[in-house]
Amino acid sequence: MFKIFNNSNIFVWIELLINFINSIFFVLLLVALSFALIFSPPDYLQGESVRIMYVHVPAAWIGLASFSSIALLSILNFIFKIKNLRLITKCIAPIGLMFTCIAIVTGSIWGRPTWGTFWAWDARITSMVILALFYIVLIAIQKLIYDEDKVNKISSLVAAVGLINIPIIKYSVEWWSTLHQPASIKITGTSSIHSSMLMPLLLMFFVLILYCALIFLMKYKTEIIRIKKKNLKRL
Repeated sequence: MFKIFNNSNIFVWIELLINFINSIFFVLLLVALSFALIFSPPDYLQGESVRIMYVHVPAAWIGLASFSSIALLSILNFIFKIKNLRLITKCIAPIGLMFTCIAIVTGSIWGRPTWGTFWAWDARITSMVILALFYIVLIAIQKLIYDEDKVNKISSLVAAVGLINIPIIKYSVEWWSTLHQPASIKITGTSSIHSSMLMPLLLMFFVLILYCALIFLMKYKTEIIRIKKKNLKRL
């Protein structure tokens, strides 16, 4: 069932995927930035500053999705002892931390013209900072602990606890009084964002997902090479 995760089988597919993403990425990035920065209209209240949304919102989505993936894979690794799942989570964690930090920084920049302040310790911002701290702890565990069983147990526990923070981030604007506006995009129900802004937003999200995939594949490939070299030295 898990033969697809075998390093020897997947190495060729990694190369193919990296080459494919590289061939389309910059064209799609140019298109997405054109719509986000030029063709999309300014907001009637926020003006041109709303364009920060096209980076801020996708970055926040990726930060949340990455940690959710890490938590799920860590729990599966703890139960089934699949070594490659640990390798996958190790590659995802820096990406998730990077985009969580981007979401925090761009949100702060966006907040200055919108709220009149760069920072406010409201529920959404605080819970995002906590998410970044969970990422840092997970990365530190991978770096500082060499015993594989301990890493699996501790990282699974940290990821499971950190998973509680995900719905807090999502519903913080509904549960508490915050500076953040309620969600404009809803999977169920009617979204309040206009299609002229929604399309560039989703396009930027897709491009950033491709960028994440590219970073992940390159890091995963590097980790596989490192493991193979380590095994060769033992022979």
